[in-house]
Amino acid sequence: MSLSLSYIAAMTLRDQVEALLPNWERWYPSLFDAASDLGIIRAEVCDPDSLNLNRRHAKVRQRAKDAHLEKWGGKPQE
Repeated sequence: MSLSLSYIAAMTLRDQVEALLPNWERWYPSLFDAASDLGIIRAEVCDPDSLNLNRRHAKVRQRAKDAHLEKWGGKPQE
């Protein structure tokens, strides 16, 4: 028995919009507007803290400091 791998090419956003509305450029100023109206892309509610780069970067810096202390020892700086 032979197993063959078949790959399905992922459709781009443009391909998806054109499949549903072939002449979308006639009615929409941008691909984003067309995709949004057609329901291909949707806004999602997310935690505001995940958008704050200062907090995200602070977590990354703290993990780097913790890893450094774990590997090389020393006292944590206050």
